[in-house]
Amino acid sequence: MRRMILLLVAALAAAPLIVSPAKASEKTDVITTVKQYVASFNNGDKNAWTATCAAQASIIDDFPPHAWQGTSACADWWNDDVAFDKKNGITDENLAVGEPQRLEINGDRAYVLVPATDTYKHNGKPLTDGAVWTFALQKVTAGWRITGWAWSQRGTDY
Repeated sequence: MRRMILLLVAALAAAPLIVSPAKASEKTDVITTVKQYVASFNNGDKNAWTATCAAQASIIDDFPPHAWQGTSACADWWNDDVAFDKKNGITDENLAVGEPQRLEINGDRAYVLVPATDTYKHNGKPLTDGAVWTFALQKVTAGWRITGWAWSQRGTDY
């Protein structure tokens, strides 16, 4: 009996380490959406960028107006980013994300926290900023879509 109890305790302790294939696949799909979002930005593809957004989205970023919401949030952010970069002499911008520090899926909703790096030139001078990029996503018929994100930069101010 004692041996049975020890085996049961060991099995229960290991249970959180076991990831079902369906859950692993969902996590892969979620991070793929985030990586597509980043690749679209790096490729200068506004249409692909906005295609990864949900019908309603909310964005918080470190440049004015700092918040975008609604059906055109992703497109509005893109346009404001282009204008901000032009006004401030920012060129050759490239984003990169690392492995998720946190990725949770609860039904049709997901939460992702990734380290991010923004490399660019400011008036010709190469700079790199680190950030934490937090995403919220929702699974819809077409797949996972970004419902919101917040960029928390640790770096340069203009």
